[in-house]
Amino acid sequence: MYFETSGRHNTAKTIELALKVAEEKGIDYIVVASCSGYTAKFLAGSGKNIIVITHVNGFEEPGVMEIDEKTIEDLKKLGFKVYTGTHVLSGAERGISRKFAGIYPVEIMAHTLRMLGQGVKVAVEISIMALDAGLIPYGEDIIAIGGTGEGADTAVVIRPSHAASIFETKIKEIICKPYEF
Repeated sequence: MYFETSGRHNTAKTIELALKVAEEKGIDYIVVASCSGYTAKFLAGSGKNIIVITHVNGFEEPGVMEIDEKTIEDLKKLGFKVYTGTHVLSGAERGISRKFAGIYPVEIMAHTLRMLGQGVKVAVEISIMALDAGLIPYGEDIIAIGGTGEGADTAVVIRPSHAASIFETKIKEIICKPYEF
């Protein structure tokens, strides 16, 4: 499905479509990007293994977490796993590019994925982060949900590989994404 535009207003439909495909394909793991808990909470009661990936600590402001501890605890009470870690498609490489005014291979990969939309880039990134953190099984298709700005507007079926073998990652199906982004 293609949404006319990107953004938070697509969140409920994105989750609905992702859960429908998960049921049809027997997928048990869903990885979702969520910086406030808003998107993740749409998955409450889904019966799936939900892994919530937040922005890295210091994303907006050095030393500051966007998602608060109460929200993290609320998500854990729903049975979700919550992970905050270095973004695999930026991380230390962004620090190098800022310092030396250049662009490096991992950032080129991120910009290339954005040609399909910010949500596709996010979905690839969070699925690899979840795998590297040991929160999803290796060699299994999962669903990854991301977005453009706030909320969710993209869902993919993906078989992630570890960051050390990133090119083995396979996007199997784009469930939904914005047409205009």
